[in-house]
Amino acid sequence: MKFSTVVPISKLPKQLTYEDKVLSLGSCFAVNIGKKFKQFQFQNVVNPFGILFHPKAIEQIVEYAYSGYEFSEKDVFCHNEIWSCFAVHSDMNELEEEDIITKLNIKLFDLQAALKESSLLILTFGAAWVYEYCQTGEIVANCHKVPQSEFVKRLLNYDEIVESYLRIIYLVKELNPNIQIMFTLSPVRHIKDGIVENQRSKALLHAAMQDVLEQLKGTELFYFPSYEIMMDELRDYRFYKADMLHPNEIAIDYIWEKFVENCIAEDSISVMKKVDEVQKGLNHRPFNPTATQHLNFLDTLIEKIDFLLEKYPFMSFR
Repeated sequence: MKFSTVVPISKLPKQLTYEDKVLSLGSCFAVNIGKKFKQFQFQNVVNPFGILFHPKAIEQIVEYAYSGYEFSEKDVFCHNEIWSCFAVHSDMNELEEEDIITKLNIKLFDLQAALKESSLLILTFGAAWVYEYCQTGEIVANCHKVPQSEFVKRLLNYDEIVESYLRIIYLVKELNPNIQIMFTLSPVRHIKDGIVENQRSKALLHAAMQDVLEQLKGTELFYFPSYEIMMDELRDYRFYKADMLHPNEIAIDYIWEKFVENCIAEDSISVMKKVDEVQKGLNHRPFNPTATQHLNFLDTLIEKIDFLLEKYPFMSFR
């Protein structure tokens, strides 16, 4: 007897191994999955410029990476004694102008390298609502607490979203022709825009996404149904955090398990189990640190770490 609708998931054409590198860009759900990659010691880069919710924000930073852009004084501004940049998240904010420009250019270099070296790019889109800065007409990634009266809020239309998706794909493929690109829709509910407005936003993102994937079928593009898993298989508020908007740890673990089953190579899954043993061992807190049993446990743990580091020197258990 089944008590939920099981969402069918296609296998990733080229299954991920520990030799592969992964780049995740997009909403806070991209961060959640990125933490899983980090926990299991995959080579993984997550949102160098912080969380980006809508397609135009992701398109902008990919455009910068593609063109070899260099951030300068014209890209930053000071508000409430904090230096910010409209193209990135507030995680990039600094107290000094020089510091934010330096940070932005370092992060751009990191993004360029990740785009060129990664085997898989995961794009997680969260919303189609955007804010246009009245003074310039530019669509910003983040308002940085600048008064809302200085922006016009609007919903991207279908054609704009399709155009943005296609531009991102083109730029990424120009930098790295062999990369696989995974599209996914964030299961986080953005109800600050309104419940109906959130549904309109998700529907536009989803419809445009599926049409682009259909249009470019056979070009190493892939859809992972994290949104459908959350909405259909985990159709219950017990799988949400207290805010009733964000998936909780149980939900994230469940979606991650589905990802592993369909996207990670079998040989690497066995390595993941070894990594998990080490991580649990490192988190173990003994009653008596000097007991012989615990010292033997530590010796075994060190052997496991040495085995992994010899084969995968990029791993770090510090």
